[in-house]
Amino acid sequence: MRNTATSSADASTASSKPNELKRTLKARHLTMISLGGSIGTGIFLASGGAIHNAGPGGALLAYAAIGLMVYFLMTSLAEMAAYMPVAGSFKAYASKFVDPALGFAIGWNYWYNWAITIAAELAAVVLIMKFWFPESPSFIWSGLALLIMFGLNFLSVKGFGEAEFWFSLIKVITVIIFIITGVFMIFGIMGGEAIGFKNFTIEDAPFNGGFLAVLGVFMAAGFSFQGTELLGVAAGESEEPEKNIPKAINSVFWRILLFYILAIFVIGLILPYTDERLLSDAVSVSPFTLVFERAGFAFAASVMNAIILTAVLSAGNSGMYASTRMLWDLARDGQAPKFLAQLDRRGVPVNALIITTLVGCLAFLTTFFGDGVVYVWLLNASGMAGFVTWLGIAISHYRFRRAFIAQGGDLTTLPYRAKWFPIGPVLALILCVFVILGQNFQAFTGGQIDWNGVFVSYIGLPLFLIFWIGYKVKHKTKVIPLKECDLGKE
Repeated sequence: MRNTATSSADASTASSKPNELKRTLKARHLTMISLGGSIGTGIFLASGGAIHNAGPGGALLAYAAIGLMVYFLMTSLAEMAAYMPVAGSFKAYASKFVDPALGFAIGWNYWYNWAITIAAELAAVVLIMKFWFPESPSFIWSGLALLIMFGLNFLSVKGFGEAEFWFSLIKVITVIIFIITGVFMIFGIMGGEAIGFKNFTIEDAPFNGGFLAVLGVFMAAGFSFQGTELLGVAAGESEEPEKNIPKAINSVFWRILLFYILAIFVIGLILPYTDERLLSDAVSVSPFTLVFERAGFAFAASVMNAIILTAVLSAGNSGMYASTRMLWDLARDGQAPKFLAQLDRRGVPVNALIITTLVGCLAFLTTFFGDGVVYVWLLNASGMAGFVTWLGIAISHYRFRRAFIAQGGDLTTLPYRAKWFPIGPVLALILCVFVILGQNFQAFTGGQIDWNGVFVSYIGLPLFLIFWIGYKVKHKTKVIPLKECDLGKE
């Protein structure tokens, strides 16, 4: 077994090799990618619907449970990424520690997931810009957004890192200002009546709708946290990953506590869950907009619209980065066309970037045909892929730790060691399976099964199984024995 830590000298050497990614992402980039990964429309818009449906207590419980799962997943990922920082991290870990067929399926599903997400963000940009320019042509804004995302990724990995740093900083500052403003309003510091805890005691609060309502929010909350795993992809291009990845991961717990739990707590205290406006996804009635307007901030809707625009551009920028790196890694391992494995002199996989951009653009064009039915199917299939990736991370970490010990490894030499093993990855695995199977539990709760709802919600599962079983049958792969798992550094 090789040494468990990669020195900075090794990192700089790796960055100078031909056809290798450049390790130019700094600690501050990784921290902001980690901090901003889960802050998006899930908290700015969807949090209102969660509070309305399950009550403030139900929303808090659901987001806390998903937050715990994500925390364990990210510590699992950090242990593997600090030890073996590679661009196609989830694919590589599944291939090395579990089964090459699982790695192949996760790689293609993750690429597809983010390529389709690019299309979703382009559609969101159009809706946001229509807020200010209702009569303008849609293609102008979608085309401009696509150009910005492509340009930031084409320049260099540092261009992506800098963009994410500033995008994430805007989101982080917004949430912090929101929480401080909300606390002042709750205690009457900003003038007016102190709100206190009265909205937690009205009617059926703090819980509304019972277990099924909390379960529905639990499923939706999982989508809000997707993107936190981007840190694992970025590890392959980071300076001193054995130091910087653990530093970034250590902020995950506080991010979940501060940005989601506290924000939802503040919204639930200030706005009664019975307010029908919370059900809307419109920026003008976003929980953040409603609270800022109540605090007396002028132009709250326009300001929040601009902030949500940065969140959408950030998600598209991250999606293009993650899917491009995964496609490049697939090609490098002979699991995608060879020309996609080429890098330019700046270490950017330009061919993979162009193909990913074209696929995202084509997916976006489906919104204009057949009332967007094809687009909805694509989007539902991609949503499932994110949870499958999380499941793969949990399984890979469990196998990695057992293989490390089976091959005589000393746990104290790991650059970062995940706490609560094996409880962490096992609990995360169980919750992931629960979320995957419960995607559309409502389809089974009526008098008869809603088969159309079942197909739309679960289409991602058969796609994943086709990749996995197809590769397994063709290449006759098997689960790798623990003592034969490849723990060598790349």
